[in-house]
This record gives sequence, C-alpha cells and structure tokens, in this order.
Amino acid sequence: MRASLIQIAVDEDESVESRRRRVASLVRDQAGADLVVLPELWTTGAFAFEEFGNEAEPLEGPTYEVMAKAASDAGVWLHAGSVPERAPDGTLYNTSLLFSPSGELAASYRKIHRFGFDKGEAVLMGRGEDLVTVRLPETIVGVATCYDLRFPELFRGLVDAGAETLVIPAGWPERRRAHWTLLARARAVENQAFVLACGTAGTHARVPQAGHSIVVDPWGEVLAEAGAGEEILTVEFDPGKVSVTREQFPALKDRVL
Repeated sequence: MRASLIQIAVDEDESVESRRRRVASLVRDQAGADLVVLPELWTTGAFAFEEFGNEAEPLEGPTYEVMAKAASDAGVWLHAGSVPERAPDGTLYNTSLLFSPSGELAASYRKIHRFGFDKGEAVLMGRGEDLVTVRLPETIVGVATCYDLRFPELFRGLVDAGAETLVIPAGWPERRRAHWTLLARARAVENQAFVLACGTAGTHARVPQAGHSIVVDPWGEVLAEAGAGEEILTVEFDPGKVSVTREQFPALKDRVL
C-alpha cells in the first residue's frame, strides 16, 4: 500500500482560497497512491483561533467540494485533514473529511479531545462523540486528530472497532515535537497498528509548527519521517503486517481492562 502525507506549510500571507487550490493540485499530483493524508486545520492554521469563526464552513462547504474533486481526479482515498465546521445549530467542530477515489464522502470525524485548557479550541469548538473507522480495500483505518494522540483509550476503542491503520492529522507545535514522535510510536506499539501522522509546517498565529510527519509500523519502527518544512512524505507498507504482528506477539489478547 502506498501512502502520501502532505505536510502543508500554512502561510498567513496566503489566502484560504489560494491554499485550497494549491493543496488540491498537490493531491492530484499523488495519483497512483492508495491513500493521501492532509494535516489538521490546514485552511486556517491550528492555532489561529480568532479565524475559526470567520473561516468556518458547513460540512459540504468549499473545502469539501474542492477536496472531493481532487480525490476523484487523482483516484485516491483522501483524508483531507480537518476544517472548522459550522453545524446547522451554529456549533463549531474540528471536523475531518475522508473521501473515496470516486470523490464520495466516506466518513467525517469530529475531534473528541479539544486542546486549549479552557482556552482556544477547547472553548470555541464543540466536542465530537463518535469513533470513526473506514474500510479501505487494503486496511481498516481508524481516525483521530492531533490532541487525541495523548489519549490512548480512544485508540483502544478504534482497535476494538477493527482499526489496523491509525491516521492522525495534526497541527502540533515545535516546542513539543519530542512528544509527537514518542506518542506516535507508542500508539503504534501498544495497538500493534500502523500509524500515519501528518502534521503542518510553518507558523500558525506566531506558534512554530513541528512538521516531522511520521509513519510507524506495528513494532514501533519508523518507516519514514519528514523534516520541518513543507514536504510530501511517501511510503510503501504492507498492511498484512498488522495481523502477522498480532499473531506472533498476541499482547492484545492479554488485555484485562
């Protein structure tokens, strides 16, 4: 299976509309991949809290339309990162969109764990409630977003729902980059699953981003890791390694809690 993680740099001088067009072109360039992954809140910047309300869109809004077309044009499964969604009742959510190669919406996921400690996202956005998995031809994908990475219970739930590959878009800050790598590897090892974690580059509202998107195998080995700037990280991996690992080292069968 071939996956491409597009580590987008969010430039405050680039309009959201221009960035949508640019990212759609990058997605189209990945024709031949099985799965393409974008970062969290790449339209606005994950730390540009004051822009969430201004740039919020309905689920089937401008980003949905552009990304659905890009997925269809490239013929890829596309995790289009997340957008600030405005629900019909006015509530904002940090919502991920996943499209099939035909451009159909396969799933959406509203981020469950909101970052900010009673500030920022934690007070501006509503909390999602549902765990989300999507069956691809090669693997079952479990979906989480950024701060979710710190909460292992969510990933246990995804594994119980059949997840074999964990896809995590993020806008992770540079000052905690060591945690990003550590937690991505931990989630892979403890769940005996592949982890595809796609971050942003650049600076969001004066917060430097970590970059360093990473792909980890079920044994915790790093298969590929990006640098700090905008980059496309492409890796080939065998989803069958998940079942082999779980059979060879059946730790998940010994779970008590």
